[in-house]
Amino acid sequence: MRLSKYYLPTLKEKPAHAKIISHQYSLRAGLIKQIASGIYTWLPLGLRVLKNIEDIIRDEMDKSGTIEVLMPCVQPASLWRESGRYDDYGKEMLRIKDRHEEDMLFGPTHEEVATDLIRDVVKSYKDLPLCLYHIQWKFRDEVRPRYGVMRGREFLMKDAYSFDVDYESAQNSYNLMYKTYIKIFKRMGLTPIGVRADTGPIGGNLSHEFHILANTGESTLYYDNKFSELLESEDVESLKSIYAVADDMHNPKTCLVPQEQLNVSKGIEIGHIFYFGDKYSKPMKASVTSQDGKNVNIHMGSYGIGVSRLVGAIIEAFHDDKGIIWPESVAPFRIGLINLQPKVTEAADKIYKALKSDEVLYDDTEGSVGVKFSRMDLIGLPWQIIVGKKAVSENIVEVKNRATGEVKEMQIEEAINHLSAK
Repeated sequence: MRLSKYYLPTLKEKPAHAKIISHQYSLRAGLIKQIASGIYTWLPLGLRVLKNIEDIIRDEMDKSGTIEVLMPCVQPASLWRESGRYDDYGKEMLRIKDRHEEDMLFGPTHEEVATDLIRDVVKSYKDLPLCLYHIQWKFRDEVRPRYGVMRGREFLMKDAYSFDVDYESAQNSYNLMYKTYIKIFKRMGLTPIGVRADTGPIGGNLSHEFHILANTGESTLYYDNKFSELLESEDVESLKSIYAVADDMHNPKTCLVPQEQLNVSKGIEIGHIFYFGDKYSKPMKASVTSQDGKNVNIHMGSYGIGVSRLVGAIIEAFHDDKGIIWPESVAPFRIGLINLQPKVTEAADKIYKALKSDEVLYDDTEGSVGVKFSRMDLIGLPWQIIVGKKAVSENIVEVKNRATGEVKEMQIEEAINHLSAK
C-alpha cells in the first residue's frame, strides 16, 4: 500500500483527554477516531489490526471444534425476561423500543440469544457437546468510559457458548476453551495469566479471567511463579490448581504460597470464561433427553475475549517512547518502506514491487526525513526498509527491527530476500 494513496491521519501532539499510553497512541497513530464518549470509528490502520486479531481468534476457535455463527446486536427484551436478567442487569444495558413499542435492547452479551438458538433444535444427548461462537459488537453504557478502546461503550467481542449434557462433559468444554485461550494469546505474542474470578452478572460458580502483564494495568495479579513454567505445557488442570488471583480475591492470610514464590504484577484483563450450569437453560427450558432416558437441563458455559480491547492491551504491553511496537502476528503491515529522497524512487519502487504489497506500507510521500522516521516509529510496524542515497551509489539500504532498534545495512536483493523469507 502506497502511503500517498492511503488514509492515515496521524497526530503529532498527545491528545489532552487521553490519559493512558494505548489511548494516546491509538489516536496519534491513526487507528481510531472518537465520535462520542466511548464510541469510535475504526480507521484503516486500526481496522487491519482488529481483523488480524479476529483471524487468530477465529483460526484457533475453529481448530478447537467450535462452530461460528453470527447473532444479532439488537435483542428482544422478552428473552431477557425469560432468563430473569432484564430488570437485574442495570443501567449499563441500552434499552430501546421499536416502532411497535416492543422493548428491545442493544446486547451487552448473548447468553439468552445463544440459549434460544439451540433450545428448539437440540433435544438429545446425542446432539451434544456443542459449542458455538461469534464475533460481534456489544454495547454497555459505562458510567465513565475511559482509556480509549480499553473501556469503551461499544466494543467488539468474541463470545462462545458451550452446551453439554452433564457436569463432567461441561468441564471438558471449559478446559478446552481455557487451553484454546492460551494458544490464542500466545500467538499474539502475549503471556496470559489465568486467574480465578468472580462470575459477576453472567452468573455461575466457576470462572477464570485472562490477564496480560502490563505496568499500566488496572488489576493487581498475585500468582505462583510456577504458573509461567506450566504455561508452556498448556496443562489446564495443573494451571487451574496453581494459586493465581486478582485484586480483592487475594487474601494474604489464606494464601499458602511462600512470599518469595509469589509474583505480584499489574495486569490487563483480555478474556473471561464461565461455567454456569443451568442458570439459563432452566428458566428458558433448554433441555435434552439423557442416555438413561431422563429429561435434563443443558449445562452451559460462556467464553469471552475482548477483541477491540486487545488492540489497546497489546499497545500497553508493546510500546516505547517513540510509539507502538506491534508483534508481527497482529501488525497492520509487516514492513514500512521509507523513500528518503526523490532520486532513490526507482530503487524504492523496485523493492516495493518485489515484496508482497499487502504486507508493505510504502512511504512515497513528500516531506521531511524526520517526519517520515517519526511517523513510521509511531505506527510501529515490525520492520523498516530505509532507502537513502546509498541505494543508488552502492545498492545498499538499511533494515531496522522496530522492537530492538537494531539497524543493519544490506544489499537491496539481500534485504528483499531477508524479509521475504520471514
